Amino acid sequence: MKAIVMNVPGSPEVLQLQEVPQPLLEEENQVLVKLKAAGINPIDTKLRQRGTFYPEQMPAILGCDGAGIVEAIGSAVTRFQVGDPVYYCAGGIGLKNTGNYAEYAVVAEHRLAKKPTSLTFTKAAAFPLALITAWEALYDRGRLEEGAKVLIHAGAGGVGHLAIQLAKLRGAQVATTVSSPDKARLARQLGADYPILYRQTDFVQAVLDWTDGKGVDLAFDTVGREIFFESCKAVKVYGDLVTILEPDLKLGNLKIARNRNLRISLELMLSPELLNLVDYQKHQAFILEEAAKLIEQGQLNIHLSEVYSLSEAVNAHKFLETGSVTGKIVLLNEGT
Repeated sequence: MKAIVMNVPGSPEVLQLQEVPQPLLEEENQVLVKLKAAGINPIDTKLRQRGTFYPEQMPAILGCDGAGIVEAIGSAVTRFQVGDPVYYCAGGIGLKNTGNYAEYAVVAEHRLAKKPTSLTFTKAAAFPLALITAWEALYDRGRLEEGAKVLIHAGAGGVGHLAIQLAKLRGAQVATTVSSPDKARLARQLGADYPILYRQTDFVQAVLDWTDGKGVDLAFDTVGREIFFESCKAVKVYGDLVTILEPDLKLGNLKIARNRNLRISLELMLSPELLNLVDYQKHQAFILEEAAKLIEQGQLNIHLSEVYSLSEAVNAHKFLETGSVTGKIVLLNEGT
């Protein structure tokens, strides 16, 4: 099969289109998926730059998100049949015989969900990692409740634009930081109540004005660095701050968070993959199943920025690394 293979870490040019052996079913609960599309996420570029989580198992195929058609099933598989369209987040962090920048992938049955019938494979491949991240951050870590006021950073980004929609579905009021008027318009279309142009406006003061000086019930940090520490000032006393980045204590301290008694949560949706936590892997597939219902009802949408062919993975990574991407990027298998 054709796949984008990474033999050494480095620049986007280390991604090479090669012929590699097609993965085989090795366990009775596994499913062979003929991939139609693969989502691209920032974790892909980070692993390409610095190396995967399993450097001793190089070469690697990147890509955590996939969408395709079930080609074959193991003897213990009961939830899927050959021909079923599926989408999922699994593999792609360096473990041998995984990764979705390819024509085929082998995935454990409990990681899969049925693809929403209303979605193309291209859009389906864009959803999983970003959706699961936003869902876990807001609903599981942040315990978002109806009527809450929420601050979502980078509301036009891959995770942020889904987080806006999930927050609105839970009945929250949403403020979000964006970098341009165009992105502000997109955020409003997705349901945001208050887009904040952070390059022109102090987002902390804007949030305090919006909440009558109290601060939001929940802030969701998708940016990190100084933004994490600044966000502490925008959260109410006894409020929640969830971040998907590891706080760098060289850039700030937690004094304000401690004084305000904030509950700080770290969200890494890859933990079930890294630690082989089957129950949490099943929970993530459940999230995709629940999201599929919302997608079918027209209540949850994905914004695609660009679609590249599999052979254009180098260009796709270069585009993502510009830092100006709105929504998601997808690799489409040629001929699908």
